[in-house]
Amino acid sequence: MRSLLAVSSGALAAALVLVSCGAGAPTAPGPGAPASAPPSATGLFVDPRSAAADQVVRWRDEGRDADADQIEKIASQPFPHWVSGDVAAAQADTKDYVDRATAAGARPLLVAYNIPHRDCGSFSGGGAPDGGYYRNWVTEIVRGLGGTTATVVLEPDAVPHELSGCVDGDLRDERYQLLSEAVAAFKDAGARVYVDAGNPGFISDVDALAGALERSGVRAADGFALNVANFYPTPQVVAFGRQLSDRLGGAHFVVDTSRNGQGVADEASLGGVPAFCNPPGRGLGADPTTETGDDRVDALLWVKRPGESDGACRPGEPAAGQWYPDYALGLAQRQVG
Repeated sequence: MRSLLAVSSGALAAALVLVSCGAGAPTAPGPGAPASAPPSATGLFVDPRSAAADQVVRWRDEGRDADADQIEKIASQPFPHWVSGDVAAAQADTKDYVDRATAAGARPLLVAYNIPHRDCGSFSGGGAPDGGYYRNWVTEIVRGLGGTTATVVLEPDAVPHELSGCVDGDLRDERYQLLSEAVAAFKDAGARVYVDAGNPGFISDVDALAGALERSGVRAADGFALNVANFYPTPQVVAFGRQLSDRLGGAHFVVDTSRNGQGVADEASLGGVPAFCNPPGRGLGADPTTETGDDRVDALLWVKRPGESDGACRPGEPAAGQWYPDYALGLAQRQVG
């Protein structure tokens, strides 16, 4: 995902406790991986089949206990299942994750990420081939949810790209419609829905961004999401979010703190590699929580699955969504809460 341009928290906490750029499918647990894990304090599902959980087991087996302890910081936290790709697999993929969360007494957290012309063809490019396919894909996810209460972050970067020139004319109008329909479908299924709104360094014009969010159905959602897969410090993101919220009648929002502990990298020092793509020296941010101290910030979440690559930005780096253990270890070692 790219950076191209410069309720109360208690309400969500109550809802969570009721049960409560691109991502690859979760890896199956390795030998000795736990079959289940308790929910986090947020009530969200902690997936024992994550690549991070598997890495903990592998490194303990290899005697790398100190490194395993670091990766445990990731494996012990809730982060979402990203649903994308083939419409034929969407229902089963979603249902498997939701069923495991429900069995653990936890709330599922998902990211829906398959909008046509996704990521402007960059590292996480792809998505549904057309609007009809996307509508069918959303329908299959809804079937996979099975009426369970879930939280869905909808289409990272899709709304900011409406304003960046990535999609224009009829394609932009179609995107407004597709996102609005997706919000309605997930809400009808009983989910909490947050429409992604980028980050403070993507579309900084809050009036334009608020207008695009409104045309994309945010008024029918539970709010918007900020800083997904990016690195902006939480205070800066919250300040930006409150400005945007003001334009949307006090709309609530969630903030991705998965990798913002060390802030944004200096792009001038990265040799031409974008600052959003596996930048060195970054760290995990604050752990997920619904106790945000801000009446408009419903939660701090780890929306990006920390330790998964942003793309093959440099020689030898994994493709977007693939587990990147050395990068994950660095993030954990440099965590700032």
